[in-house]
Amino acid sequence: MCGIVGVIGARPAAPIILDALRRLEYRGYDSAGIATLVNGHIERRRAEGKLGNLAAALDRMALPGSIGIGHTRWATHGAPTESNAHPHGTALVSLVHNGIIENHAELRAELEAAGQVFSTETDTETVAQLVDLNLQRGMAPIEAAGAALRRLEGAYALAMIFAGHPELIVGAQHGAPLAVGFGDDEMFVGSDAQALAPLTRRIAYLQDGDWTVVDRHGARFFGADGVAVERVIKETRMTGASIGKGNFRHFMEKELHEHPAVIGDTLHQMVSPGSRAVALPELGIDLAKISRISMSACGSAFYAGLVGRWWFEAVARIPADGDVASEFRYRTPPLPAGGLGLLVSQSGETADTLAALRYMRSQGQLVLSILNVAESTMARESDAVLETVAGPEVGVASTKAFTAQLAVLACLALATGRARGAISAEQEAAMTAALLEVPGRAAEVLANEAAIAALAVRVAKARDVLFLGRGNCFPIALEGALKLKEISYIHAEGYAAGEMKHGPIALIDPAVPVIAIAPSGPLFEKCASNLQEAAARGGQVIVFSDAAGAARLRGIAAETVVLPAVDPFVAPILYAIPVQMLAYQVAVLKGTDVDQPRNLAKSVTVE
Repeated sequence: MCGIVGVIGARPAAPIILDALRRLEYRGYDSAGIATLVNGHIERRRAEGKLGNLAAALDRMALPGSIGIGHTRWATHGAPTESNAHPHGTALVSLVHNGIIENHAELRAELEAAGQVFSTETDTETVAQLVDLNLQRGMAPIEAAGAALRRLEGAYALAMIFAGHPELIVGAQHGAPLAVGFGDDEMFVGSDAQALAPLTRRIAYLQDGDWTVVDRHGARFFGADGVAVERVIKETRMTGASIGKGNFRHFMEKELHEHPAVIGDTLHQMVSPGSRAVALPELGIDLAKISRISMSACGSAFYAGLVGRWWFEAVARIPADGDVASEFRYRTPPLPAGGLGLLVSQSGETADTLAALRYMRSQGQLVLSILNVAESTMARESDAVLETVAGPEVGVASTKAFTAQLAVLACLALATGRARGAISAEQEAAMTAALLEVPGRAAEVLANEAAIAALAVRVAKARDVLFLGRGNCFPIALEGALKLKEISYIHAEGYAAGEMKHGPIALIDPAVPVIAIAPSGPLFEKCASNLQEAAARGGQVIVFSDAAGAARLRGIAAETVVLPAVDPFVAPILYAIPVQMLAYQVAVLKGTDVDQPRNLAKSVTVE
């Protein structure tokens, strides 16, 4: 997900913008740039790669000016080169853009026919050239920008500055978020509140289709039809405190070690300490009357949703299904009256998940989102929100947000089961007690980090890895495989253990580690049988289990990591931690960029 920052004030803009862009590094990017007005003229500094390269460019040639825009780019159209880095523009206008302009090819052909000369491969430059042509034809900047916006198709957040206009930024949002920050005699625009929090806590969010005219003293907002609208200024809860690694080597390592606190904080807001029963915040949704749950998400959040699906059906006895968000609306599933659409997202800005939300709403579903950012687009468009208390997650590969999502889903399943009469008070109390034990057990897992680091030495040598799990731990096998692929670049696949003999067993040989998530429980013996089949074919069987499971698999497993014994209901939450930690340790051994793996972004705001 690209990042946008804009500043108008009395102070030099470039240092403020560079610092704000650093707070957006966690999103993932491959180039960056800043443009300011210097004596009324647009000047730019851009660089391929990390922000350190842009900072060095600014050291070599300073960029004065008190108005400016900045951007961290994740390449979509055009390679991640300095020439394709944002801001883009001409002598008359410069702009930054998140998203994709779907009709850029048609617009480019039209503009070239009109004499506009392009210098990059990007879809973004099309917008700049369109605004430039409008300016050449005599339109004022605001008029030129508005006319250009009406021609655009696709998803975008935009911020633009104009030569000769030192107190004007025009911003727009359509399918990608943009916020306006209100300071003292200075104003800001940004992709989200995190970029702006150290600068101001007074934030107004654009709604889809909005555009805004910002000067040093305030902002005016307009709907897609150009009619003036009001947008509420809110006090963001973000403090602007710097996000540091502390004594850890990487943000991912720090965030792995935050699992116990995050799980505990999330549970504490959803469990009554007196009755030890789930006590969700008021949702305005009657869980007893829901006919079906339709869940959608992307990446790790989707795997969390798959665990949730298992809980909803097994515990709450309510039909549930799940789709990856990028496919959901294209399948055009018929959704039942009285159904609940359930979305899971760390950022609340993921384009595919947001599109799934809007499809669910078009089908008459109530919409409940599980989010880590309460001020996100998805939060604003949902009927109700359950918050994870994970705090900012900087590492691109989701860790603590995943276990927080699982904790929320477990509480929601229990509350739904109680509302529907599917579980007794005694059963709810027992499962709630098991949930409350997880933070302590998670700390025990982290204390066993040396065993996981030793195991990583074996896995780091592999070219292919299989992860196996059954029941509510099958999605944890998927999560383990995804994490290993994401940050170590080792090919890995996750399978339901019983499916191995239906094809994947052909891959097994002595060079292929077979990693099993196998806690003691109702499906343990089934999983043990599958692992026996893998061992018989020479597979390197590696097992995550409790002491009882480890004893049962002695002689089958080449390596075993013993985890604390927990109720099978909460096993997915606990077992997510060691598979994530294994991926981290393998990536460290291989020397990859753990926090910002290649080709990935923290939040994907384009389809």
